[in-house]
Amino acid sequence: MSDDEFGWSSEDDEYLAATAALDAPGAKRKLNDDNFNRVPSPKRSRSELKTDATPSPSTALANKILRERFGLNSFRLEQEKAITRILDGGSAVVVFPTGGGKSLCYQVPAVAFRYQDEELKQRAAGHSGVTLVISPLIALMKDQVDALLRRGIKAAVLNSSISRDQFLAAQDDLRNGRLDLIYCAPERLNSEGFIASLKNIPGGIRLLAVDEAHCISEWGHSFRPDYLKIARFAKEAQVERVICLTATATPKVAKDIQSAFDIPEEGLFRTTMYRPNLHLLAEANTKDADYVAKLVAHLRKHHGATIVYVTIQKGTETLAAELQVQGFNAKAYHAGMPAAVRSKTQDEFLSSPDMIVVATIAFGMGIDKPDIRNIVHFDIPDSIESYSQQIGRAGRDGKPSVCMFYLSTKDFYLRNIFTYGDRPSLRSLKLLMQDICSPAHAHLKAGDTFTLSLYTQSQETDIKPIVLGILYAQLELQFNLFRAAGSLYTKYMYITKDAATLLNDTSPAASAIRKAATKASKWTHVALDDLAASTSIQRADLVRKIDEWNERGAIELKKEGVQNVYRLERPLPQSPTEINDIVQKLDKSMQETETRISLGPAR
Repeated sequence: MSDDEFGWSSEDDEYLAATAALDAPGAKRKLNDDNFNRVPSPKRSRSELKTDATPSPSTALANKILRERFGLNSFRLEQEKAITRILDGGSAVVVFPTGGGKSLCYQVPAVAFRYQDEELKQRAAGHSGVTLVISPLIALMKDQVDALLRRGIKAAVLNSSISRDQFLAAQDDLRNGRLDLIYCAPERLNSEGFIASLKNIPGGIRLLAVDEAHCISEWGHSFRPDYLKIARFAKEAQVERVICLTATATPKVAKDIQSAFDIPEEGLFRTTMYRPNLHLLAEANTKDADYVAKLVAHLRKHHGATIVYVTIQKGTETLAAELQVQGFNAKAYHAGMPAAVRSKTQDEFLSSPDMIVVATIAFGMGIDKPDIRNIVHFDIPDSIESYSQQIGRAGRDGKPSVCMFYLSTKDFYLRNIFTYGDRPSLRSLKLLMQDICSPAHAHLKAGDTFTLSLYTQSQETDIKPIVLGILYAQLELQFNLFRAAGSLYTKYMYITKDAATLLNDTSPAASAIRKAATKASKWTHVALDDLAASTSIQRADLVRKIDEWNERGAIELKKEGVQNVYRLERPLPQSPTEINDIVQKLDKSMQETETRISLGPAR
């Protein structure tokens, strides 16, 4: 395994040290091609940067783990300090550039805890706890787990990409204290079953690692509502320590992260974002025709693997087609494409020295390609953080790379539409609250559950899904009305592939499903809610049985009608006055957020 699985792909100690020096107050660099091509050579050994001070036991242990388990000789810049703080029992916020080695800051402690426990003899064998890693990037989670397993480090991932057997095996390893690290998405913290399983881990959660931590802050460019709940989870689960990691955090975002997890200033570790091998260019245009012509000229001059970022999905396909006409190996990529097409494009890009991908922001997260030579912003990015993160994907091998930014007045018009178009109207907020607090829910008391389709609500209230998620997070965290308790499907249907397996299954759940199933022309339908209500069999047991048949290949399963489940913290308000009060507060909160985004953090 090469170093680039854990940080910069080059031997970059001097390189990073040089960038830190260049980024010092008063340091300036003349921007010309001669300077641009003289990137500091990464050759000096790390030992030259060390002091004669005797390392603390935690620092010594961290270096031992780094050498023996990860095959690396030394840490880089702030890695060692951050890891030492974690091993000493503190929490930390780590702001390193893309490819700067953030993952080592929680992987090394995760392995070191067992060594600490053996030396101190304060815990029984098998009670060293686990490091829980929260990340929104499914592909990145899988890549990291695979890399750790190759090194003999016990890790697992719990997400939609694994089979039922893999899920059960991971849960068994977790329950019996056999894992060093467990990875999951933030949405899994909404699952009551998962939360319950975490409470039974021998040794508890030693470290909570929050990747892409800028998603916690409403100032951030990638705010995700479920990230707001992580800090509450950390307190309730009595997590021993927390490490929050991001490549793009403004001072305001970093302060929000520190505040959410009660991390003091000395727990903030930040390295320079400045990289002298990146040549940053910007050009203003007044006509659409200028854009494509200048882009073509730019790409003919600057060869190599390239990502061209645009705002609109349709724009990726149009621009990719125009570049193909000009003879470039170009393909489009956006979230609206089939998963198989996106996966094929990504694989081709990773193996190609000169492919051009014209993409929305859906492309790039978790891409491990060190030789990207060009990043082009054909449209304005949504924030300076987005820009910083996206250009950070270029030149991770330390070689010169070019980042071009084309700018026009139409970009600002489009961004204003995105900024102000997301805010729901007062009428929409009223419709939302009336649906949640409907008379059908009036009889519910604290502890009871109710279900709602957020997809249907989004359509009926004219509130975008991401905004709806933010509103639900506010109702949960600020108004303490309810808690998310996972999701379920209302419609189950299947096609029988192996009738013998179904007929020979004599379990109570199997017998009940066979008896209640109704066959249409193609699909066999099962009303699980009605079946659970009319028998003594729990709905969860019925779901497990159908999933088991599907895993064994006995049926082809289709699920529809996803519903979100919420558990009440208190009875829902029913009076118009109470409901309107919540509506007004939600509207005020949305106005304040909109104002902050439009003015920017500096204001």
